[in-house]
Amino acid sequence: MLKITVHPATPERWRDLETLFGERGACGGCWCMAWRLKRKEWDAGKGARNKKALKKIVAKGEVPGIIGYVNDEPVAWCAVAPREVYSFLERSRVLKPIDDEPVWSISCLFVLKPYRRKGVSVQMLEGAVEFARSRGAGIVEGYPVEPYDARTPDPFIWTGTPSAFRKAGFKEVLRRSKTRPIMRRAIPKTQRRKSSVL
Repeated sequence: MLKITVHPATPERWRDLETLFGERGACGGCWCMAWRLKRKEWDAGKGARNKKALKKIVAKGEVPGIIGYVNDEPVAWCAVAPREVYSFLERSRVLKPIDDEPVWSISCLFVLKPYRRKGVSVQMLEGAVEFARSRGAGIVEGYPVEPYDARTPDPFIWTGTPSAFRKAGFKEVLRRSKTRPIMRRAIPKTQRRKSSVL
C-alpha cells in the first residue's frame, strides 16, 4: 500500500491545495464549495469565484480539510468540518440528521488519478478522523456512494465508497437511499483533543 503523510489545509499550504486541484478546481470548477453554498451560488461561482471562496476560508484559518502527500507532493484531499458548515446537508432529505448528536462530516475525497485504487482514500479518511478528534469531535460522519457498477466514473463517487469507509473503521448507521448510506465512526471521550501530529 502506498504510504502518505497528512497535513491540515492551513494558509501556508494553500499553494499545495491550489496545485492539487489544478485549473479545474478538482472537478468542474467546484473548489470543494458544492456543499458549502446554495446550488445557485455554486453554479454562478464555478471556477474563479469558488476558488476565491475556498481561499478565504483557508486564509481565515478555518481549516476546511486535510491534504495528503507522497514525497512532499500533494496527491489527495479530504474535506472534513462540523456538519453545520455544509448547507447542502441541511437541505438534504436523504442525508438529514439522524439524531441530535453533534457530528463532523466528511464531504469530499479527491485523489489524483495516478494514486487512485492504492489505499490512499482509506488513509485520508483515517487522517480526517484524527484531525476531527484533535479538535474535540465525538462522531465523524460520511456519506459515500454505492457505485452502480465497476464502470461508475470516479467523479461520481467524490464522497467516497462504503468499502473505503469500512476499512477506515466506519459503520453504516442508516440508509434512506439505495446508493447513499450514512456511515459513522465514534471517538471515545478519553481520546478527544489529545496531542496529534495534525
